[in-house]
Amino acid sequence: MYYVYVLVSNDKDRKTYVGYTSNLKRRLREHNENGSGKHYTGKRKWILVYYEAYRSEQDAKEREVKLKQRGSSKHSLMRRISNSLKL
Repeated sequence: MYYVYVLVSNDKDRKTYVGYTSNLKRRLREHNENGSGKHYTGKRKWILVYYEAYRSEQDAKEREVKLKQRGSSKHSLMRRISNSLKL
């Protein structure tokens, strides 16, 4: 399975991060141990608030791209999970 996921930071900024992976537990651990890349490094801790599961890696990649590049797709999802974003 492949997963598209949304993380929210457990700090005052409440940053969100969208990604995809084939191993959700490992990827969350990596985000919290190593930072999550050039944009979100440091001591920020992440909490998994949402994920979607796909059998196809291509489907997961396409969904991730839509959420990252299309404001309307991400806005719609964030509105749908707004209560989950309120830690």
